Amino acid sequence: MIGLLIIWIINALGLLLIANFIEGVTLQGFEAALVAAFVLGVANAFVRPILRILTLPLTMITLGLFTFVLNGLILYVVASVVNGFQIDGILTAIVVAFLLSLISTVANSIVR
Repeated sequence: MIGLLIIWIINALGLLLIANFIEGVTLQGFEAALVAAFVLGVANAFVRPILRILTLPLTMITLGLFTFVLNGLILYVVASVVNGFQIDGILTAIVVAFLLSLISTVANSIVR
């Protein structure tokens, strides 16, 4: 339980860091980052597995590269739902999703 809380906070801090360096990403404070990280975690836990199954043929054709697009789409939808979090375009969302996945991978490996 503590591990999930730490990963959630690290992902929120990662979103803040990315928003400071990537143009086209607007995040209004740490509270918005916490909400965005929570909603993104819920979306990744419940929506992403369904979308991965539905897009499996396309993912296989692109040798897995469509996964980046799928992650970007999920992040773009999360940004449109969460107040105080905005991403200007899908390409920016794909880049942000890639960077956030790197941060999350490092956080998971440190916590576990």
